[in-house]
Amino acid sequence: MIARWQNRGRAHRGQVVGLLGGSFDPAHMGHAHITREALKRFDLDAVWWLVSPGNPLKDHGPAPIDERMEIARQVMDHPKVTISDFERKAGTRYTAQTLKALMKEYPKAKFIWLMGADNLAQFHLWQDWRWIMDNVPIGVLARPGDRVAARTSKAAKIYAHARIRGRESWRLRRAVAPAWCFVNVAMVDLSSTKIRAAKD
Repeated sequence: MIARWQNRGRAHRGQVVGLLGGSFDPAHMGHAHITREALKRFDLDAVWWLVSPGNPLKDHGPAPIDERMEIARQVMDHPKVTISDFERKAGTRYTAQTLKALMKEYPKAKFIWLMGADNLAQFHLWQDWRWIMDNVPIGVLARPGDRVAARTSKAAKIYAHARIRGRESWRLRRAVAPAWCFVNVAMVDLSSTKIRAAKD
């Protein structure tokens, strides 16, 4: 079993869990803001932050994962949010691999993948991205400047038939994949890149 990675409980039968993956290098209030919005807009029972050992799409490695997790816990202290290093424990590197491992570990739970609109714009570059779309509902939260590129992206066009309107975002928790919902939220215009740059 690989269940010890969680610091708050387990995924129970029928529970709907949002998954927010990333390097969190470092975690910031923007991450916390979209997490709270996701809990509310998609009517989620919990959100797990999946802190990755490294991002395959980035050339340079992040700060040590234990350091990133500690900062994440300070930034996002919420009873419905778990900070996890599941990918390190499970030995997965790509999102599709991680989702398959989670679904095997928690077959009675339902997972919803969460991401910013900037990720939807480049989603077709992810490994096995169509498997992800076909097997896990996706909640997309708009960030400043990313809305047009996301809505006209390859993934958005191919899966236009599976889109749930933003004003019906609560339906995503009961939807069967493929299903995705794009919601506009008042965003905190922060990024880990800007925070790292400010420290240099």
